Parts: sequence; C-alpha cells; structure tokens
Amino acid sequence: MNRLLSPEIKQAIDFHLSLKPYEYFELNNGIPVYLFSGGSQEVVQLELVFFSGNFYEAKTAVAGLTNSLIRCGTKTRTAFELSEAFDYYGSYFGSSCFSETATITLHGLSKYLNKVLPLMRDLLTEATYPENELNIHRKNFKQRLVVNLKKCEFVAGRQIDEMLFGNTHPYGRKIELANLDDITVEDIRSFYDRYYKNGSCAIFISGWLPNDVQQQLNLALGDLPLQRPDFVIPELPLTPATERIVRIENDSSSVQGAIRLATPFPNRHHADFNKAGVLNALFGGFFGSRLMSNIREDKGYTYGIYSFFKANMKQNAWLISTEAGKDVCEAAIGEIYKEMDKLCNEEVGEDELLLVKNYLLGAVLGTLDGPFQILGRWKNIILNNLDENYFTNSIHDIKTVTPAEIKALAQKYLQPENFFELVVY
Repeated sequence: MNRLLSPEIKQAIDFHLSLKPYEYFELNNGIPVYLFSGGSQEVVQLELVFFSGNFYEAKTAVAGLTNSLIRCGTKTRTAFELSEAFDYYGSYFGSSCFSETATITLHGLSKYLNKVLPLMRDLLTEATYPENELNIHRKNFKQRLVVNLKKCEFVAGRQIDEMLFGNTHPYGRKIELANLDDITVEDIRSFYDRYYKNGSCAIFISGWLPNDVQQQLNLALGDLPLQRPDFVIPELPLTPATERIVRIENDSSSVQGAIRLATPFPNRHHADFNKAGVLNALFGGFFGSRLMSNIREDKGYTYGIYSFFKANMKQNAWLISTEAGKDVCEAAIGEIYKEMDKLCNEEVGEDELLLVKNYLLGAVLGTLDGPFQILGRWKNIILNNLDENYFTNSIHDIKTVTPAEIKALAQKYLQPENFFELVVY
C-alpha cells in the first residue's frame, strides 16, 4: 500500500443500495407482525401502530391525550408502578400520536422481552385514565400552549396548515384552549376502548430477537380483540383558504418574522414524488441548497432556510420555512421566488445535480445502518400502502433523473401563484 496516494473516491451514486427483506407472520387474532432480526447488541424495539390518530377523533385533542395518558395507570398498577417495572427490566416505554396513526413503542433488552410484554398487554387492556391525571396533563398542556402561542414560528406552523387544508381537516385543525376544557375523561376512555382496546393494529419488531419471539408475542397479544388494519385512511374534504397572501402581527416586540410558503403536492403514490425530491433537495432540502446559498450565505437574511415535503399519508404539501429579520422578510420572499424562476427557466448543471444525488443517496445509506432503521424504512412503505418495490424504484428515480426532468418538474410545481404566502411577525 502506497500511503502517499489517496484512495479512489467512490461516488454514492455508484453504490448498489437494496433494502433487506423483513419476515412476516400473524398472531392468532390475525394481527400482522413485521419482523427484522439483526444487530450486534442484545436489544429489541417493539412498535405497536394503531390507526387512532387525529383523523378518528370526534373532539379536537382527544386522540393525542388518549395516547399520552395511556401510561398513567391500569387496574393493577399505578403510573409509578408501571414506570418502575419498565425501568427494572432496563426498558423504555414511549408513545406518539400523529394525524393518521398513533404508536406505542418499547425499547428494551432482548432477554427481558418476556417480562415487559405483560406490561404492554396491561396497558392495552386495563388502562384506567384517572381523572386527576387528565387534569394535570390538561393544565400542563394549556401552559405550554399559552407559551407557544407567543412564538411566531409556532403560530406560523399552525396557520400555514390551516391555510393548506382547512380548519376542519385533521391536517389543518388547531388545538385551542377551549378544546382542552371541553374534553372529559369519558371522552378519553371511549376513544381508548374503540381505537386501542378494540382497535386496528400492526406490529413492527426488530433487533436481537429471541428464538421464540412469535410465541412470546402470541402469548401476550394474540388473544386480544384487536383488528387487522386495511391501511386505508378516510377521505375527508379539504377547505383551503381563499386568501393566499397573509401577514399576521403576533408579537409587537419581536425582531423577526416567521416565513412560510406552501403549495399542495401529491403524496408518495404519485409518479413525480421521488424525482421531485431531488428538485426539493436542490432548491432547499439541504445545507448546500440554492435557497441556503442565496438567502443565508449571500444575502445574510437568515440563519437557515429549508424546503421540504410534509410527511402526510393522504394530502401532501411542499413547504419553504425560515425566520428572518422583520425588515428583510419581504426581500427574502422575493429571493425565494427568484430561485423558483431560475429552476423553471434554466437547466441545472450536471455537476450540481450529481452533488445533490450523492447527498440524497448518502442520506439513504445512513438510514440502512442497523435493524431498527431497516424496519423503519419498511414501516414507512407498509403504512403508506406502497408497493414493495417502492424503495428500489425510488433509488432508480434519484439516480436517473435528468436536468431536463428537473426543469419540467419546477415548471409544474414551483409556480409562485400556486403558493400560500404567510409571514407572522
């Protein structure tokens, strides 16, 4: 080996990327289990995904409160006793609620999976939702909301969603203080009974798995009255705003404004989605993007500016987000539109496009490192009801998209008149 010579640089675009297959089985009650075994550490991640997000609530905030309060005690254990039991076996329990789904997640040691699965079963069958816990959580939620409503970026995020989807749609509906006061413990318990205790569920488990993992899962969860999901999200009407340009004064003492530009955009099922992802990266999707180079590096209007697709399962959107000084907000918006115009009228150079492709494929490489990340990729494909070849096709689209296609996509989607424009000062 000649150490005076640097090794040959291999482009990420030249790598052959593939997604290792998962294993599949069903519990005795028909619940699908997606499994990926691997890794060098004796740890396991278990995710129970319920179709119990905001799409399914009759009252605003009920889905989120039901999910976060599920750990607050069962008929046999208090919240403290549950926490102590998980800690004793070196496990961490978490829960999250999204627009379409909600998750209950367990991270723990493989050798103690059989000890913590009964705790998970207890949460899914015997959660009590004490009224005092709801009152505490509601009080804390209201305090956080009052503080957040003073922040321009928080208000801008809520407002742009409402402009895109409408205030009656789960994607655009805002939680107000009055909504929290309107929720009763009976609302929470009813939602839990329908969407968790008897809800639609899919299981994702990965890591260093015991040989009898199927038997363990069946013993703990295989007799529960859960339903097999059909992975279909309800169709709900959109009521987007009629006014496209909005300015809101939220804090008279603020020295900067929160800028949000957004337009409706197809979801992952659309043929343009993956190649438009390359356009998005070029436009504003990473630190070397055109928006960053112009508005941060050249003009100095902001510390950072990004464009991205919202990760919705149904209706999607393309957003540009930044915060800038009050006196330069309008100028920053003007520069955003200038960059759109350049992409619509000038083909990107091959070198710049190669840089973006290498960045995107390198980012994909980072999400294939270990069993948790690999099954996480599969989970995204499965929950979005996508074809199993989606990953391979998306890699192919990134590698093969041409400057002419990038220009055509820009002309199709980056039209200023189609964007909602919001600034919150």
